[in-house]
Amino acid sequence: MGLGRGMIDNTPRRIVVVGGGITGLTAAYRLAQTVEKDAKLQVDLIESHDRLGGKIVTHRVDGFLVEGGPDTWLARKPEAAALCKELGLDDQIIPTKPGTRGAFVSRRGKLHKLPEGMSGLVPSRIAPLFFSGMLSPLGRLRAAGEWFVRRREAETEESVAGFVRRRWGREAYDYLVEPLVCGIYGGDGDHLSLDAVAPDLKDMEQQHGSVLRGMRHSRRGPENRISQYPTPFISLESGMQELVDAIERPIGDHVRVLLYTDVVGLRRVGAGLALELSNGESITTAAAILATPANIAADLIDPVNADLATNLRTIPFVSNAAVSLGFREAEVPRELNGYGYVVPRREGSATLACSLATSKLPGRAPAGHVLTRVFLGRSGQEIADATPDSELIDLARTELQTTLGVAQKPVFSRVDRYPQGMPQYTIGHLDRVDRIEKLVSETPGVFLAGNSYRGVGISDCIRSGQKAAFAALRYLEGLGA
Repeated sequence: MGLGRGMIDNTPRRIVVVGGGITGLTAAYRLAQTVEKDAKLQVDLIESHDRLGGKIVTHRVDGFLVEGGPDTWLARKPEAAALCKELGLDDQIIPTKPGTRGAFVSRRGKLHKLPEGMSGLVPSRIAPLFFSGMLSPLGRLRAAGEWFVRRREAETEESVAGFVRRRWGREAYDYLVEPLVCGIYGGDGDHLSLDAVAPDLKDMEQQHGSVLRGMRHSRRGPENRISQYPTPFISLESGMQELVDAIERPIGDHVRVLLYTDVVGLRRVGAGLALELSNGESITTAAAILATPANIAADLIDPVNADLATNLRTIPFVSNAAVSLGFREAEVPRELNGYGYVVPRREGSATLACSLATSKLPGRAPAGHVLTRVFLGRSGQEIADATPDSELIDLARTELQTTLGVAQKPVFSRVDRYPQGMPQYTIGHLDRVDRIEKLVSETPGVFLAGNSYRGVGISDCIRSGQKAAFAALRYLEGLGA
């Protein structure tokens, strides 16, 4: 935007977005649309890495299409698909392979198919669970008893693990629910908040006396959310990077993007804010959207509002990594008609889950090859931070050899790490977020966005980024700027 080094024009009509992941990128996109109509508005997007998109990145190597981060999003949450359509990616949206059915759970070296009728984290029907062979006879009987378990009257907050054990039994939690919830959050169900992670389950218990009874009722009602897509998860045919690229194109002429740049200081300057950058610049702005993880936002905001920073630091994070391995199809002796499998914590494995990318989505590997992604590390087993790539690859190969019988050396391998990449919605999370939002409302010009607060999925991040952008614009209007 023709702005040089040193102190930049102290105009109040400026919004700075810190963090170029999908949250910050979406915020910048919405702000760019306003710049098209209001040339006096200036917008900066600051990203510490050499690219935008955060965890969303697609690698194309030797015919393999490998996602560095998420490879799908939930079809029932509309924000990501709506944004794709707005950006002209309608023809890129694809469901997961319709012929592939479900996923598996690894137990004592054997894979058991998840029973049909799973709704989110828990079973919605008992009959499929009885015939799955996943649980012992006693475990199945205990799970079937959910229908008769009395609703909990205590008002104290309950963990995901506590709720499921109470209603379905310990075995159902350990081998059915725990690996699923850990697969999403990488956390420990004994600490994750039911209110934050799955509030609909609590509501069903309170309204119907039983979750199974509540699910039966919801299937009959018009409020049952059904997406227009034939599978629960959808993606982009050419890879998730297409979404990042499609957002970048329209913001290029309206937003100044600074890559490889850190915010090293944030302070109050009159009614505005001053951001000191690692490149020597100092930007004075009316508003700043911190689209970073809460722990990073805490360090930035500390000089402006120490109480807010303290509350942000109470949100914990865990690290994990994805090891992508490609094999010749003939070297994979076991064919699974599923998306992959999850590994319960009780198995004692470093493996969180394994995704069979070529069974899940088309075009992920060259002809005659398969692509797998092994996820390593979880709360209490955070091996992803310091373990060398070679050791992570060895762990992934051992997992595939043990479970799927793949003994050959892969023709392709890649490690993607997510250091402190997953926020943990632990007990008290919603109260923490309420306090944080109140403190933000008392901190003029500061806005928070991202997956640390009210949802970890792609659609959640898009919604959060858009909300922050619109709030920042309203704030500028209130200043009369």
